[in-house]
Amino acid sequence: MKTMDLSVIIISHNTRELTANAVESVLRSNTRYRFEVIVVDNASTDGSAEAIAARFPEVRLVRNAKNVGFARANNQAIRLARGRYILLLNSDTVVRPDTFETMLDFMEAHPRVGAAGCKVLLPDGSLDKACRRGFPTPAASFYYVFGLARLFPKSARFNAYHLGHLDPDTDHPVDCLVGAFMLVRRETIGQVGLLDERFFMYGEDVDWCFRIRQAGWDIHYWPRTSIVHYKRASWGRRPARVIREFHRSMWLFHRKHFAARYPFYVNALVGLGIGVRLAGALVKNGFLARLGGRRR
Repeated sequence: MKTMDLSVIIISHNTRELTANAVESVLRSNTRYRFEVIVVDNASTDGSAEAIAARFPEVRLVRNAKNVGFARANNQAIRLARGRYILLLNSDTVVRPDTFETMLDFMEAHPRVGAAGCKVLLPDGSLDKACRRGFPTPAASFYYVFGLARLFPKSARFNAYHLGHLDPDTDHPVDCLVGAFMLVRRETIGQVGLLDERFFMYGEDVDWCFRIRQAGWDIHYWPRTSIVHYKRASWGRRPARVIREFHRSMWLFHRKHFAARYPFYVNALVGLGIGVRLAGALVKNGFLARLGGRRR
């Protein structure tokens, strides 16, 4: 089997048209680099797998009998991938024709960069703040949750969570990237291992970046190109489950990487904070669902 420069991995779960749009944008890429596309379908019931197979016969399609989660599905594809670089790309994204060329040129020129991300834009043109972040330490999370980042937008200390004090049009090293677009060097994966499958659908990207940084690799934000991220479009029909998984991943990450560094009372406060946020999010979600039902 021929070696590729790039393996583009897309995980699909009941996002038929979004996935098709993502694949189509990938195949329209204008690049001298050789790439392959691997789509892992996590037991979609909307005909996603059938549509991808019919419309894009050049795409390698893996069909799972059940939804195994984002991390495990990506690991399946990474094991099959032939690329020198691996790109995790969300099914609800659209890449520009120059995205791969620009990002691979950057990686080729910077051999100590283990992972890189481009500028990620929301449909309205605003920045998806998750595309370049600091690690969610207790302090960074506290400043973010309690609004100090908004009160002091130029402060590096209070903006450590989303790096809002840095110019989004300027490249800079970062702690972590968003799994919607994460370009990773094959050698880096060989050193740090695959995604942690205990994270079902959130947090696996932050955890991977943490391990990449621990292993001594650089992580870089390179805004010379961009993608569009139709964020939350792939949440599906169970928003309550999504909310629970998001908060579970927060606690899992803290327990895995930070709990041993802090005294009991700090860990207790972190757990309490996550629990309160979870309860509030579930109550708000239920209220909005009932309100929507009344309007119909």
